[in-house]
Amino acid sequence: MPELLLELFSEEIPARMQARAADDLARLLTEALKPAGLAPEAVRTLYGPRRIALIAVLPAATPAVEEERRGPRADATGPALEGFLRATGLTREELEARDTGKGAYLYAVIRRPGRPTAALLAETLPGLLRRFPWPKSMRWGDGGSFAWVRPLRRILCLFDGEVVRFGLRQMEAGRDDDGHGLVPGDETEGHRVHAPGAFAVRHAEDYLAALAGRYVVPDAGRRIAAIREGVAALAADEELEVVPDEGLLAEVAGLVEWPVPLLGRIDDAFMDLPPEVMRTTMRVNQRYFALRHPDGRAAPRFALVANIVPADGGAAIVAGNERVLRARLSDARFFWDNDRRETLESRLPRLDTVVFHAKLGTQGERVRRLEALAATIAPMVGADPALAARAAKLAKADLASGMVGEFPELQGVMGGYYARADGEEARVAEAVTAHYRPLGPGDAVPAEPVAVAVALADKLDQLVGFFRAGEPPTGSGDPYALRRAALGVIRIIRENGLRLDLFAVADAAYEGVVALAAPASSLAGQGGADAWWKRGVALLAEDRPGVVDDVVGFIKDRLRVQLRAEGARHDIVAAVLDAEERDDDLVRVLARAEAVRRFLGTEDGANLIAAYRRAANILRIEEKRDGRSFAPGGDAGLLRLPEERALATALDAASAAVKEAAAREDFTAAMDAMAALRVPVDAFFDRVIVNDADPALRVNRLRLLSRLRAAMDAVADFSKIEG
Repeated sequence: MPELLLELFSEEIPARMQARAADDLARLLTEALKPAGLAPEAVRTLYGPRRIALIAVLPAATPAVEEERRGPRADATGPALEGFLRATGLTREELEARDTGKGAYLYAVIRRPGRPTAALLAETLPGLLRRFPWPKSMRWGDGGSFAWVRPLRRILCLFDGEVVRFGLRQMEAGRDDDGHGLVPGDETEGHRVHAPGAFAVRHAEDYLAALAGRYVVPDAGRRIAAIREGVAALAADEELEVVPDEGLLAEVAGLVEWPVPLLGRIDDAFMDLPPEVMRTTMRVNQRYFALRHPDGRAAPRFALVANIVPADGGAAIVAGNERVLRARLSDARFFWDNDRRETLESRLPRLDTVVFHAKLGTQGERVRRLEALAATIAPMVGADPALAARAAKLAKADLASGMVGEFPELQGVMGGYYARADGEEARVAEAVTAHYRPLGPGDAVPAEPVAVAVALADKLDQLVGFFRAGEPPTGSGDPYALRRAALGVIRIIRENGLRLDLFAVADAAYEGVVALAAPASSLAGQGGADAWWKRGVALLAEDRPGVVDDVVGFIKDRLRVQLRAEGARHDIVAAVLDAEERDDDLVRVLARAEAVRRFLGTEDGANLIAAYRRAANILRIEEKRDGRSFAPGGDAGLLRLPEERALATALDAASAAVKEAAAREDFTAAMDAMAALRVPVDAFFDRVIVNDADPALRVNRLRLLSRLRAAMDAVADFSKIEG
């Protein structure tokens, strides 16, 4: 089938927007062609600093369409017939009369031949380009309404080797906007330096080969691979390795069309700077890759990626970049030396002028909340409360430092360095460093108890505070990263095996919010302040249970999402998390889920869950019919058949065993105890008529089934299990 080649050639596109734009182009084209019955195949997107392109296979024409419409009765005349003829575009002679069993009606069979795909593209693409969803776009030239991320210079559009002709002209508010006179052609451009000027293209194969011959790699994946392999090879030649940074790799690939990795040297005078400072300076300011020794020590080398093939082997480029890096590291050196002239503690008063959130006070007020909360959590995680409080007190102090002001991504890290320089206890410094972690799914979680206490306090204060402020996440946004905070709490608990009472710690976090009911500064000098404060505290106390429940519920919902992302069955997750709404011990919840998963994978488990469903269905039907529920239990004197007596005896044993095993949190043993019910349950359903003619026997047997349901629900809500 014919191929479509569409390239949008512009001035430099921000690297962060390129991949999304290529995906949007493919998506929008697919959506635009769908109503005509066309579905692009073998779609390939290409993108780089100056171009977004798409190659796709399409039929030469749209499929022919046959549509059938029923009209008025066969004997119709006047307006009814005339309206139908206008709507279908047919004459009376072209209509068919058919007997429908309810009389004869007129039918129109409308046959629309297929249209050339090139013509459809010419109609579709102008609107698609005018509505293209760039996050930010600009207008240029004569001020027309057509906008693009950067000035658009060429449109290359070929279908089956022929140019697709269309224009961007449109009338806008009574003004003729010619879209900068842009019309598609068969030309594009190569590398700005090595192959300037336009060249003609006839097919997609020609396009890719011609660009490669003109120092352009249009495939971002190939550029990324070339940079990764090239930098790694240069590092290996020096017996070094590259510090992994996939984000930087993708960004640099979006800055160059023909990547040429080069190696530079860092002046030895800067090698005593913290490695994180050097890496951040190189990454943020210069887009350099940091190198390290195999043992993890920072190496005095860096890698850069040029966009040209240098005639001198790169000596001039490297020298220029080394000179720029010296200036950047000199700035970092100034911040490093200047910040250490003051202790972290001396910076704390400045946090009282830094607003955390309008409804949650300043960073200084937040620090005081964290101190109290970290000290409360510390005994629960095996940490020293005094050290946890001290670490929490200093955790945010580096926000008032010059280095963090320049590089916000170093918050916490610099606090740890400054705490060590101030002579703080090692565990305090580590907690200051680690309390923001984990920052993402690949980031390590704090493991030292003091750091764990402060990290949990930081995240729980964030969650409770913003929930109390009426700022929970929505389906469309999470501006305060509360989902990440909840996942951080989950990972810290899971990976450290913590037995934490979430309701208790969330309630303790709420305690700190009460102090914000009426900040002292806002009440100074005002009459009636004490009464106003008491009223605010009373209102907060009323909200307290709801906010705490919402926060714990939110954390458990994030656990549900996380488990499903890890491949857990959604029905098992629901069965465990919904069984005990007040069970906030995540370690216990996870152990319960694993036991249920294993149990359902056995033959006994599969058969017993089938019996559970049967019992639950009978109870649901009979409870609805009787308008009452049947409490677990039964009268031993009404157990007439051996099978029901055997089931009652088995339930006695199983219920006791399940309760005892669950109490010691041995959920595997609880599942094994339930498996012993399989034989008596099967025998009961084979030989016992539940809806006996004797009302007393019927109720007794329904209560016996209720006992079965309750015994199994003691471990999980098995009504959630599917299949």
